[in-house]
This record gives sequence, structure tokens and C-alpha cells, in this order.
Amino acid sequence: MPLQLNIIGLLANSFKAEKHRTIESIRKRQAAKRFRKQTKKHLSDIFLMLSGVLSAGFGLKGFLIQNGFIDGGVMGISLLTKSQSTIPLSLLIIVFNLPFLLLGYKQISKIFSLKSILAIGVLALVVAFVPYPNITSDKLLVAVFGGFFLGAGIGLTIRGGGVIDGTEVLAIYLSRKASLTVGDFILIFNIAIFSIAAYLLTVEVALYSILTYLSASKTVDFILEGIEEYTGVTIISNHSQQIMNMIQHEMGRGLTVYSGRKGFGKSGASNQNIDIIFTVITRLEINRLTSEVNRLDPRAFIVMQSIKDTRGGMVKKIQLKEK
Repeated sequence: MPLQLNIIGLLANSFKAEKHRTIESIRKRQAAKRFRKQTKKHLSDIFLMLSGVLSAGFGLKGFLIQNGFIDGGVMGISLLTKSQSTIPLSLLIIVFNLPFLLLGYKQISKIFSLKSILAIGVLALVVAFVPYPNITSDKLLVAVFGGFFLGAGIGLTIRGGGVIDGTEVLAIYLSRKASLTVGDFILIFNIAIFSIAAYLLTVEVALYSILTYLSASKTVDFILEGIEEYTGVTIISNHSQQIMNMIQHEMGRGLTVYSGRKGFGKSGASNQNIDIIFTVITRLEINRLTSEVNRLDPRAFIVMQSIKDTRGGMVKKIQLKEK
């Protein structure tokens, strides 16, 4: 009997040890997976910020600086000051952005501020030492493509988790102190810059600089919001099951179903329970979806809203197919 108890005890201890080793092994694999994921994310951020800095440097030295054009925001202040002094642009970029980065350290996060300091420091080095060629002297091309490459640089840097222009940091801070929005502050800020540019430079240069700013801001939006434009579609119909089958099986899209209740419509007040369908599609699929929904239920109520970007789901995984 004691021998049997000892054998059972040994087996139990062996089982516990094996279970402990299994748990430890799982934890190590999970930790290794998290480390690989974080490393991949950091490398991706560094690549995006470096690409952004090089693009912004090309926009500045290849187009704007040689032709005396400016942009909006802190970069515009730096370029305007450079046009009226002999101070190097690389130094001005650091000096004018530093207060906003310190503000970002307090208002946003330490990592954001450190990434932004790194990006702006590298941009200053690029502007000072990288010999970009002067591409063109055509004013329209300078305004459009100078703004494009500068905006691409700003957008890619933001994608990487930092900034090379501190204007939005200030706007976010001020919007918390007043009733105006971030966009309102940026607009007022840039109106002031371009008004000063019209006085110190010429009205023509100020107008071309506004065109540069518009080109840059549209490029930033394009990069931040994604290449494709997405549309969120809400469908309320008595034929919701048929519409769901069409979206799933014919269009190959995912969807979410909400349980709702009708309120007041063309047929008057109602208290009927109904399934509300929500799906996200690309702009190229809008016509096909609305046509199919109208075929299934001409009285369906459809609401659409723009979506900047999506994460996960089925939208990006499935190629567009025509019926």
C-alpha cells in the first residue's frame, strides 16, 4: 500500500511539473510573439518616418526653397523666416517646432514627443546636408508638386507615430481651452501666415503658397485616410434577410445586424421590430449595392456616410468583382 501511494504521488508530481512546463512554454511563446509584433511595429514606424522625412526634404529643397514659396503651419513660419533672414532653415525647423513638441509631451504622450523630436532632427539634417536637385522653376509645378512631396512627408511621419509640423499639436491644445475646433484654429493660423507672406513677399507668392498648402493638405488626407475611400451603409428594410444574403453571398462582404424598431415613416407610426443592416464597402461598389437593394425592396431606407479608413474585417481582403 505505501508503494502504491508513492507511485501515485510521483505520478501526481510528474503531472504537475509537466503542466507547469507547458504553461511556462505557452507564456514564453506568447512573450516571443508579442516581442516580434512590437519589433515589427517599431521597424514599420521607423521606415514610415524616414520615408516621410526624405519626401519632405525633397519637397523643400527640390521645389519650395529655391523658388521662395512657403507652406502653412510651423513649416510655413520657418520658410517665411528663412526668406527674410540668413538663418539656416534646418535650425529654424527645430527652433519653431520645439515648443509644440514640449506641448505634445504634456498633452499627448512621451512616445509621440520622442518620435517627433527624432523625425524633426533627421529632417533638419536632411535639409542641411542632402543635396537634392532643383527640379523646376515653373511656379505652378513648384506649388503643386512641392506641396505634394511635403504633404506626403507629413502624412507618412504621422503614420509612423510622430510629426514634422507642430501646428496640430497647438490646435489640439487650444481647442480644449476654447469653443473652436482643431480645424478652426489651423485655418486661422494659416490665414495669418499667408497674410504676412503677402505683405513681406508679394501677393503672387502668397497665392502660389496657398496652392502649395492645399496640395500638401490634400496629400496628407490621402495618405492618412487610405488609398481607397470607404462608405458605411445602413439599410432598413422589411426584406432584410434577402438583402443580407445578397451582401454576403453575391458581394462577398461582411455585415452587422442590429435589432431595431420602426418609428415613424411614410406609412405613419409603427412599433414593428426590424433588423437593421450595416456594412462597409468601397466607393466602387456603391452603385451595385444600391441597385441590388432597390431590386429586392424599392422602399428600403438607405443611409450612407464616409469612413476614413478601416481595420480588420473583410473589406480589404476581397478583390472587387463584377457580377
